[in-house]
Amino acid sequence: MEFLIESITLITWQQLIMYVIGGLLIYLAIRHDFEPALLMPMGFGAILVNLPNTGVINQTSEGIGETHGIIQWLFEVGIQASEALPILLFIGIGAMIDFGPLLSNPKLFLFGAAAQFGIFFAISFAALIGFDIRDAASIGIIGAADGPTSLLVSQILKSKYVGAIAVAAYSYMALVPIIQPAVIKLITTKKERRIKMAYNPKQVTKTTRILFPIIVTIIAGLVAPMSVALVGFLMFGNLLRECGVLKSLSETAQNVLANLITLLLGITISFSMKAEAFVSWDTLLIMCIGLVAFVFDTIGGVVFAKILNLFTKNKINPMVGAAGISAFPMSSRVIQKMGLKEDPTNHLLMHAVGANVSGQIGSVVAGGIILSLVSGML
Repeated sequence: MEFLIESITLITWQQLIMYVIGGLLIYLAIRHDFEPALLMPMGFGAILVNLPNTGVINQTSEGIGETHGIIQWLFEVGIQASEALPILLFIGIGAMIDFGPLLSNPKLFLFGAAAQFGIFFAISFAALIGFDIRDAASIGIIGAADGPTSLLVSQILKSKYVGAIAVAAYSYMALVPIIQPAVIKLITTKKERRIKMAYNPKQVTKTTRILFPIIVTIIAGLVAPMSVALVGFLMFGNLLRECGVLKSLSETAQNVLANLITLLLGITISFSMKAEAFVSWDTLLIMCIGLVAFVFDTIGGVVFAKILNLFTKNKINPMVGAAGISAFPMSSRVIQKMGLKEDPTNHLLMHAVGANVSGQIGSVVAGGIILSLVSGML
């Protein structure tokens, strides 16, 4: 009983806030089905690492010596020392992606680039208000709504705010169905949202599907060498899918590997959510800047589609441009639902999927470019 009372008295107000944050993440995961595979482990982990004298992190106790906690060990081995967990996850993501809609309409590649505008805007803004360039670059990547890339960039650049960046990135991934419709409606007219796009896909040969991940990896390696770990593992996963002779490995990557890494990554990230580092005004500011980055990524894609429409005969529904962010396949589903709501005969899914998978490539390349630029500045 005395030990229980002593433990309770050790709880700080910052830790109480983390219990609330952890509970909120769990609530959003279970009640609203917002990325439950990520938010639920993160929420539970946030509570776990903020319990007083918890054994999940390394600590030294009188009479016992140093105890080695499992979550700190996972963080140090799987993220801090090697960045293995987020990189391995890209194999599973690549195996899930069908690049067919993109390859049949290559101009959708442009949206994967245009919808990264918010990243660079946020980096500039964060640096302008006083964040160190390492932290500013890490914060900006939140705009891609790509959790693994955000985590990897912030870890490689040794940002002080890995926990806040990870929570922001994964939270905005989960909140795509809420945030994107509001932004899109704000900057488009009803007439623009009702633009119909015929879907007449060109036949994509098996040879093209196999060569695509190889060529993309080579180009990315030449243009942004720091992106090879990200792009290469993403494309390797896709090659498993498309080669046709490794079906069981492809299915394993899509299901077993992706689920296992996601589970471990979610709870491992919680190590950087310890109250003393997480509960601060900087964390709140990072969440706000991350939201601005995400909003401007969406705006960038929509505005770019509007600009293209000034010069093309076959008009593009501007909503498709918003799918150029990395949140696959959530963003493309949002665009499909919005299109059907405006006009029940307007099916935009395959166009949005093409832009969405382009955004997946765009975000990891952007991450590599930022790593190269920041490394060159230091």
